[in-house]
Amino acid sequence: MEETTRIFGIRTVIEAIESNKDIEKVFIQKGLSGPLFQELNRHLKNGNYNISHVPVEKLNKLSKGNHQGVVANISPVSFVSLEKLVEDSQNSSTSPLFLLLDGLTDVRNFGAIIRTAECCGATGIIIQEKGSAPINADTVKTSAGAVFNIPICKVNHIKDAVFHLQTYDIKLIAATEKTDDVIYDIDLKQPIAIIMGDEAKGISNSILKAANYRAKLPMLGNIASLNVSVACGAFLYEAVRQRL
Repeated sequence: MEETTRIFGIRTVIEAIESNKDIEKVFIQKGLSGPLFQELNRHLKNGNYNISHVPVEKLNKLSKGNHQGVVANISPVSFVSLEKLVEDSQNSSTSPLFLLLDGLTDVRNFGAIIRTAECCGATGIIIQEKGSAPINADTVKTSAGAVFNIPICKVNHIKDAVFHLQTYDIKLIAATEKTDDVIYDIDLKQPIAIIMGDEAKGISNSILKAANYRAKLPMLGNIASLNVSVACGAFLYEAVRQRL
């Protein structure tokens, strides 16, 4: 099974960027300087990379070799562009069923969601470049390999994806408790994108406002909420039920 590849050394990371590798995160030693680092910094500024400035002790733990103050994680999967993902969906015989994850950071929940989405025949998953759970070994394992079988797209901002999908008349459904509408009353046979938020904060207010629908699951017990991956599965399988 493929897992996240960890590379180290300034020149190695520069070459990975120039080769258009999907870089999950770059760890840079605090206070790093020098001509080669300046070259790396120029590359990083031209992209939208997830960068963390850390003490050298952190880098020593991440790498056993001569890291030169820089370590990077390369994703085990290749991401697709939003434009290609949507265009491909327009040429499909099935109604689009996208999944947008707004601020989800737990890798095991992410992996479980990927697995369920693949089982439900989802068109693709859209995540934000920064502030989202990475695709690492835990994600791959929890997804049971489904991560390699479903298109995943990274965007600068989830709101940009929302507006792009709406130009194709794809309806956005926000999973939230801030509504009286339940998911069973919404037409899920039409082209849709389901939005799931972070377990602690939920969907951001700006995304909630942009969504076409808000929907929740009925809660009959004493606990007020479900695990996000479980809730996501319930939403996805209601779409499957309506489409069968």
